[in-house]
Amino acid sequence: MALQAPGVKLTLGYSPCPNDTFIFYALVHGAVDTGGLGFKEVLLDVETLNGKALGAELDITKVSFHAYGFLRDRYCLLRSGGALGRGCGPLVVAKGDAGMDDLRGGTIAIPGRLTTAFLLLQLCEPALARNVIVMPFDRIMDAVKKGVADAGLIIHESRFTYPAYGLCEVMDLGRWWEEETGAPIPLGGILAKKSLGPERIVAVEALVRKSIEYAFAHREETREYIRDHSQEIDDAVITRHIDLYVNDYSLDLGDDGVRAVEELLRRAGERGIIPGGGRAAIC
Repeated sequence: MALQAPGVKLTLGYSPCPNDTFIFYALVHGAVDTGGLGFKEVLLDVETLNGKALGAELDITKVSFHAYGFLRDRYCLLRSGGALGRGCGPLVVAKGDAGMDDLRGGTIAIPGRLTTAFLLLQLCEPALARNVIVMPFDRIMDAVKKGVADAGLIIHESRFTYPAYGLCEVMDLGRWWEEETGAPIPLGGILAKKSLGPERIVAVEALVRKSIEYAFAHREETREYIRDHSQEIDDAVITRHIDLYVNDYSLDLGDDGVRAVEELLRRAGERGIIPGGGRAAIC
C-alpha cells in the first residue's frame, strides 16, 4: 500500500525557533529520502500551533505538552522530535532585584495559556498565574522592561538574552521541576493524527529521526534556513539554543522521557488543569 497519494502532502507544523528548524530542515528540503511521503511546512509560534491542533487542522505538529493534555483523543505522540532536557526550563524574570514575594498579586506576561511554561507556573506558583497578560514570546522581555507587566515568563532563546533588557532571573521553573521530580523537563512534542494510520505514522517517526541525524551531521548546511526564521540572529545564541534543546531525547523520548511527560500530565490532571490522568498516547 502506498504511504502517500501522488501530489498530496502532509501538513507539518513547527515553530521558527532554531531547535525546530534544525530538526526539520532535512525533511522539508529533501535531504533525506521520504519514501514517497510529502510534507508542507507550516511555521508558526507554538501557541498558534497549539490552537491549530485543538482544531485538528494539522497532520503532524509540534505542540506544548500542556496542550497535549487536551489532544490525546485525536493525536498520538511521536517518540522523536520533541523538546525535553535538563537545565532548559522557562524562567520568570523581572526588573531590579524583585523576588517572588514581590511579584505575587502582580501581572505576568506569558507566551500562551496552553504553553508548558504556563502549566509549570500554575503547578509551582499558582498565585502568580492568576493575573496574566498573553503575548508572543518575543515581546515579553520588552513588555517587562517598559513596565507593561511586573514579570515575564520567558522561553526559547529569550533565556539567553534577557540580561540585555536589564532583567534578572526570579525563578527557574525548570530547576523547580527537576528538583521536585528528578525527571527531565518535558516542554514540547511532535504529534501525529491517529487517523493517518499506524503504517504512515511509523514512517513519519522514522523520517523525523533521520532528519535530526542529518542535521547533526550537516550543521553548517542548516544554518541559513535557521537564521532566516530565528527571532535571534546572533550565531552564538542560535548554537547555544540548538545545543540546549536538541539532544538524545529529541532522537527518542526513551522510558524516562515518557515518564516525565506522564508525570506532568498526572500533576496537571490532579489540579484540574487538563482532563484525565497521566496516560500518554504514544504512537
